[in-house]
Amino acid sequence: MRRKKTKIEAQKPKTKARKARRMKKKAEVKSKQPLLPVHPWRVCPYGEHWVKTHPLHVHPSKIKPEGSITTRHEHCALNPSGKDQLYPEEIQEITNLNFSNLKKKPCPLDLRYPDKGNMYDDLIAGWVQYWNDILEPDELLNPNLVKALIASESGFEPTLLAEKRNSNSARGLTQITNDTRKLLGGYHGDLKDHLIMVTKEELNDPSVNICAGVRWLFEKRRLASIHLKKGASWVETVWEYKGVKRAKTKEEADGIKDIFNKFYEELQKCSKD
Repeated sequence: MRRKKTKIEAQKPKTKARKARRMKKKAEVKSKQPLLPVHPWRVCPYGEHWVKTHPLHVHPSKIKPEGSITTRHEHCALNPSGKDQLYPEEIQEITNLNFSNLKKKPCPLDLRYPDKGNMYDDLIAGWVQYWNDILEPDELLNPNLVKALIASESGFEPTLLAEKRNSNSARGLTQITNDTRKLLGGYHGDLKDHLIMVTKEELNDPSVNICAGVRWLFEKRRLASIHLKKGASWVETVWEYKGVKRAKTKEEADGIKDIFNKFYEELQKCSKD
């Protein structure tokens, strides 16, 4: 004969069901709570981006058949990917509000570019600090390294196009190619988070370009570490960034390295003096 359940045993399934419902409600409440911004300089929570105040066209209606223009005030908009995404408007807002009084700047040497050599030091300092804070590397990226990279890549020319007849070629201060721009935007799925959503033309802006270049440098360090089967140094990362392995001869590879090393050594010596 089947043993008759006691009153306590009969109540157990109901108790478990109630507990499961409570846990589900807690999870739903938690999921509805707004996430914090990924950095103190960001306005919107994770998964959203800032949109500045702008005019908005209202479609024609019976009352106003010609349509009208209203003002859409600044707000946070959901990112299509659900991930962290940076757009040019927010890049400029971060730059304008936070980069003027930073302490950890690259050494103020113009590296023999008297008109432009120190023009972007604030932008370099700002984006190096931002991405160091976000990505938390075991070895912090040095602003001097980024300044040396820019000097060796573009000579501080913000609108430089590597191939004048090819709009997809490397462009701007850090020489970002169109393929790299797509990778930074997460179009191929290689970059899992902290994406940068910009057009080719927007990469001509110095702050946008440096922001993207520094983010790409962090990704190149990850890739270099895989290739080297050890944690890559930042200098080794620069070789990955510059594609030194693709050089056709040892002389060509050494030439690429020598140009960067010369700038970097000058800046590092300046910082120690």
